Amino acid sequence: MQTAVKSEPGTIWQWQEQSIYYVHTANEASVHPPLVLVHGFGASTDHWRKNIADLKQDFEVWAIDLLGFGRSAKPDREYGGEVWREQLHEFIDSMVGRPAIVVGNSLGGYASLCVAAAYPQSVAGVVLLNSAGPFSENLKPSESAQSGSLKTLFSKGVRSLLLQPLPSLLMFQYARRRSMIRKTLNQVYLDKTAVTEQLVEDIYRPSCDEGAARVFASVFKSPRGETVDTLLQQMTCPLLLLWGEGDPWMNTRDRGALFRKHYDQLTEHYLQAGHCPHDEVPDQVDSLIRAWAIQLLAATDARPSIKTQI
Repeated sequence: MQTAVKSEPGTIWQWQEQSIYYVHTANEASVHPPLVLVHGFGASTDHWRKNIADLKQDFEVWAIDLLGFGRSAKPDREYGGEVWREQLHEFIDSMVGRPAIVVGNSLGGYASLCVAAAYPQSVAGVVLLNSAGPFSENLKPSESAQSGSLKTLFSKGVRSLLLQPLPSLLMFQYARRRSMIRKTLNQVYLDKTAVTEQLVEDIYRPSCDEGAARVFASVFKSPRGETVDTLLQQMTCPLLLLWGEGDPWMNTRDRGALFRKHYDQLTEHYLQAGHCPHDEVPDQVDSLIRAWAIQLLAATDARPSIKTQI
């Protein structure tokens, strides 16, 4: 049984006339770049509570609720990588004040890639935990034309259905029930003791906010963003991949191979965990981030010209 950890208190930052919630723990003694923690779909800064409690000993730590999630505003607008890219860049620029290591899980991993690709001056390094986002290879037709066609038609049919207001609302109301949240978490966590009442409540609570259903529907309406390989082509900073190998939503070994194919400045580790390794095996994740950041600092110190650019 994992020990319960309270979330750090946060505050509000105004961005594009919207309230954005974030958590900040200062560490003036830290020599490392600050950490910016970015949650996945349906989660919030609360999902990083265990990591913040540990990492704040050695880092200045920031965690942010993406627009549309957690305690941040949920306006009626189009959501996707572009809006979260701009949110993260402006947050780092105006609040953090110096290049940061951006750490993202799932959807937050894709948002982290987006900001690192577009704004290299904002990002000293990227840590991805079971990151979302398609590769170009995944978008090619399958070798079986018939099978591929059926899958495509089914996918388009489901998406078309969810674009309709009533089916989308019904799906949202079904998915947001505490029992369904717990069921989903039990599917994607290997260690079931990590699926606590606190975790379920942390995910359920924001779903009650005004606008939450519209955000849910917008995921299906938004056009697909840049592929991961396209983003990697634009990225220049070091990359750490941490994979929860028991993730039922993705083949982590295959995705790891694709990352290595398109980006050679990376380190990766496979952990006995599911889709959210930072919450399931936080001690292992924190230790790997800490060791990697130390190596990153040493490499930067050895290359003064690069350090000046950062």
